Amino acid sequence: MSVIDSDADLDPDPQPINDEAPATQRPTSRIGNPDLSAELATERTHLLESRAALARMRERAEALFATGETVSGDPFAAESLGRQLARRIAELTDDPSAPLFFGRLDFVGPAAERFHIGRRHVVDDLGEPMVLDWRAPLSRAFYRASVRDPQGVAVRRRFGWTSVGTPASSTAAQPVADLSGFEDEHLDRGEELGTNSRILTTEIERPRVGPMRDIVATIQPEQDELVRADLGATICVQGAPGTGKTAVGLHRAAYLLYAYRERLRRSGVLIVGPNRAFLHYIAAVLPALGEIDVTQTTVDDLLRVPVGRPERQAAAPILHDVRMAEVLRRALNANIRRPLHPIEISDGSYRWRISVDALRRVVDDVRRENPAYATGRDRVRARTVALLQRQAEARRAESPSDAWLRRMGRAKPVVEFLDYVWPAVTAEGLVGGLLGDPEALARAADGVLDADEQATIGWAKPPRSVRTIKWTSAEAVLVDEAAGLIERPASFGHVVLDEAQDLSPMQARAIARRSEHSAITVLGDLAQGTTPWSARQWRDTLTHLGKPDGEIVPLTLGFRVPAEVLALANRLLPALDVDAPAARSLRHDGALVIDEASDVCTAAVAQVRDALRFEGSIGVIAADAAVPGLAAAFAAAGIDAGDAEADGRVSLLPATIAKGLEYDHVIVIEPAEIVAAEPRGLHRLYVVLTRAVSRLAIVHTKPLPAAIA
Repeated sequence: MSVIDSDADLDPDPQPINDEAPATQRPTSRIGNPDLSAELATERTHLLESRAALARMRERAEALFATGETVSGDPFAAESLGRQLARRIAELTDDPSAPLFFGRLDFVGPAAERFHIGRRHVVDDLGEPMVLDWRAPLSRAFYRASVRDPQGVAVRRRFGWTSVGTPASSTAAQPVADLSGFEDEHLDRGEELGTNSRILTTEIERPRVGPMRDIVATIQPEQDELVRADLGATICVQGAPGTGKTAVGLHRAAYLLYAYRERLRRSGVLIVGPNRAFLHYIAAVLPALGEIDVTQTTVDDLLRVPVGRPERQAAAPILHDVRMAEVLRRALNANIRRPLHPIEISDGSYRWRISVDALRRVVDDVRRENPAYATGRDRVRARTVALLQRQAEARRAESPSDAWLRRMGRAKPVVEFLDYVWPAVTAEGLVGGLLGDPEALARAADGVLDADEQATIGWAKPPRSVRTIKWTSAEAVLVDEAAGLIERPASFGHVVLDEAQDLSPMQARAIARRSEHSAITVLGDLAQGTTPWSARQWRDTLTHLGKPDGEIVPLTLGFRVPAEVLALANRLLPALDVDAPAARSLRHDGALVIDEASDVCTAAVAQVRDALRFEGSIGVIAADAAVPGLAAAFAAAGIDAGDAEADGRVSLLPATIAKGLEYDHVIVIEPAEIVAAEPRGLHRLYVVLTRAVSRLAIVHTKPLPAAIA
C-alpha cells in the first residue's frame, strides 16, 4: 500500500490496518522514497494538463457561442443553440480552489487501463479522457470496489489536497488546490483501507467556513447505492445527524441529471428545503458539480400565493390536517349542478335545441370521470357543442367548420348553461369563500370537522375582496390544494425533499401534485421533527406524498458529528416518541464543554473568542427571543456575528432556523429556554445540539433539561 504525503512526515514505523493484517497491507513508502516523489510530480503534471484541457474546452464552447447566430438556420434555432451553449459554458467553469480530480483507478488486464476520477469530464484535444466524471459508469468502482468485490480494479488511489497561493501563471483570484499526497490501495493484493484512510478522514473532517461543500471525494458505498438508484425509485432516507443525508440527496440530483439528462432537461429537477437559510447553505454544491439547471425552493415559495401574514397558531394544525383536502373537495364539487332547462340556440340559419335530459347526461358523465375541475368544465362545453354538431351534420349532411364550432362554444345560451352547471372557480375564491363564510364552511365540513374546529379556522372578519387577502402559510397550502383540484400542475422529472419530517399532510400533498409522474428522494430524521404535525413514522409521510411503497433506508453511521456530541444528543431520544434509531459516529476527535455561567452573554463572548483560536465556522444558537441581546453583546465586544445566510466565521442564529445547517464549532445558549419556547422543544434541542461537527459548548445559567443534565 503506497502512501506519500508532501506536507507531513509519515510514521517511521507504520502500523497495519488491523492486528491481523499481513505485512503486504502495511504502508510501504514514505516521503523520502524517490520513486513515489517522482510519481507525485507526474500526478501534478497531469493536474496542470487537465486544467489546461478544461480551459480549452470552455474556450471552444465560448467560440461556438460567439458564432451561433451565423450557423443557425433561423432565429428560434439560434436562441435554442445559444441557451444550450451558455449552459455548457457555465458547466465548464473551473474552480481552482477545488480539486479537479480526487482519485484514480488502475484496472487489471492486458490493457491496464488507468482513469482519473473527478468532478467533471475532461478530454484532451483528440477527445481522449483525462478526467472521468464521478458519475460515469466506470467511476462507480471508485466508490464500491473492495477486496471482496474488486470490480476489475487493481489499484485505487486517493489524492490529498492543500490550498496554495495563486501561481503567477494563473488568473485565478483565490488560492489554488494542489496535490499534497496520495494513498494507494492494491485491491489485487488484498489491501483495503476503507474508513481508515487518512486522506478520506482528513477530507471529511476538514474545517469549513461558508456554504456546504460537495462530498464527491468521500462518498461511502452505502451512500453511493442511494445516489445511483434508478430514476423511477422513490427512496426515503432516515438519516441520523452527520450521516450525510442532505449530501446524498444533492449528489443524487447531480447523478440523475447526468444519467438522464435529456429527459430531466425537459421536466426539471426540484429541490425543496426547509427555509431560505438552508437553501443558501447548499446553493454552491450542484454548481460545483457542473449542474446549474435545478430549481431550489422552500414549500412556501413553491405555493400558488405568497405568504403575507403570521401564522394563526390555533388554526394552523387544523388547516394542515389532511381532512382539509376533503373539505375543499366538497366545497368545490358543491358548485356543480344539474341543468334545469334545455338549450335553444340559433346560428343565423337554423335554430338548434338540446333537451334537458341530454344536458344532464353530459354533466353526469363528466362528473363520474372525476377530472380536474377546469378540465371538467372544458369537457362539458366540448360535449355540448358536439351535440349541436351532430344535429348540424344530420340536417346539412356535412360537418360544420371549426369557426362554427368555436362560435357555438362562445354563444350566450351555452355560456349561461355552463356557468350554471359548472361555474368557473378560482382557488383563492374557493378558500376565501370557505374561511370567510361560516355557513359555507359548515356545509363543506359537516361530519369532517367539529363545530369548535370550524370556529377556530374561520376568519373573524372576512376581507373585503379576494384580492385583499393576505394569506398565512397554512392558508396558502389550502389555496395550493384548491388550485390542484381545479387544474393539475406540471410534474417535475424528480423531486429531492429535505427535512421532510416537518411536512404536514397538506404540504406533502403539494409536493405530490408536482411529482405525480415521477419519483421522490425523501430526506429527513424523525427525531428532528419540530412542527406540531411532524411525522412519527415515514410510511405516513410517503402515503401523503403519493408514494406509499417507497423504500425506507436508514443511515445511522455519522461521518461529521463527533461521538461525544451524538452521545449527548442520543440521551434525548427516549423522550421524542419517534421511530428513529440512535446514531453512532466514526469520529472521536470532538470536544464537549458545558459552561454553567453567572451571565450568559459574557460567557457566550468568551466561548466565541475561544472558538476563534481554531479553524472553521462558529455557530451561536439560542432561543429566538434571546438573539437580539446576544447580538448586542457581541457588537459591544467587537465580534462580527452575521446571520445564518452570512459567510463570515461567526453566525448568530435563532434555534428555529438551525435545521439542516452545520458549523465546526457550535455554542448553544440556554437549552432550557430553547425547550420552553415551543411544544416540541426537546426535538428542537436535539436539532441544535447536532449542528456541531467538531466542538460543542453549552452555556447556561438555568438548569439543563433533565435528559442531558
